[in-house]
Amino acid sequence: MKDFRQKVVTAISIAFFLALWKSLTWWCRYPSFILPPPEEVARRFMETLADGTLLRHTRITLLEIAVGLALGLSAAFVLGYVLAKIPLMEFFLSPLIIASQSVPIVALAPLLVIWFGFGILSKILVCALTVFFPVLVSTIVGIRSVEPELRDLMRVLKANQWQTFTKLELPAALPVMLGGLKVGVTLSVIGAVVGEFVGADRGLGFLVNLARGLFDTPLLFVALGTLAAIAITLYSAVNALEKCILRWRY
Repeated sequence: MKDFRQKVVTAISIAFFLALWKSLTWWCRYPSFILPPPEEVARRFMETLADGTLLRHTRITLLEIAVGLALGLSAAFVLGYVLAKIPLMEFFLSPLIIASQSVPIVALAPLLVIWFGFGILSKILVCALTVFFPVLVSTIVGIRSVEPELRDLMRVLKANQWQTFTKLELPAALPVMLGGLKVGVTLSVIGAVVGEFVGADRGLGFLVNLARGLFDTPLLFVALGTLAAIAITLYSAVNALEKCILRWRY
């Protein structure tokens, strides 16, 4: 029942937004290159879908996001677990990690393009770096949130390190880690697009740049809407995963 109400509210919100958008374009008489009406954006969407342009660029961006997520999540989880277990290592490495995150990814992306070229690798690395920090922090916080009494219980039961990790640390840390993952998957879309902005001839970020240069605002709306749909889908997937894994909390 709750899911049904949420779907109804979402549908009403979308309908209200579209009605407001249409009313604004009709009332203010904006030209198409400033604010196109919804039906023109829908027509442009169908055109790019029919000729394969949208699917081709979306496929490249999705590949960058998928590989970047896998790389960033795995590196953040492994390093986060090590730092959570070895505070001395965290003491030495945390200034470097924080310093690396103080540099905006927009400023770092051109350097990665210079080092790794204009191909897909530089975009994957930008995406991975964007995901890395929130997942790293959530992993450290999650592992350290395990109660000391439960660790003592595992020692009394003579559990080895792997059993302690799989039976205690990972289940206890999952709520916090999945919260960091929700942030990470949305940031991964931003990372991929930033990498494509700097230098690319494919991808939705390139499509945004192309539409902006041609003053093709309906195409710009199509690309931005596709990026928003990807981010919402990824967030919803993590949310569904959280409800499945942590169903005992719900």
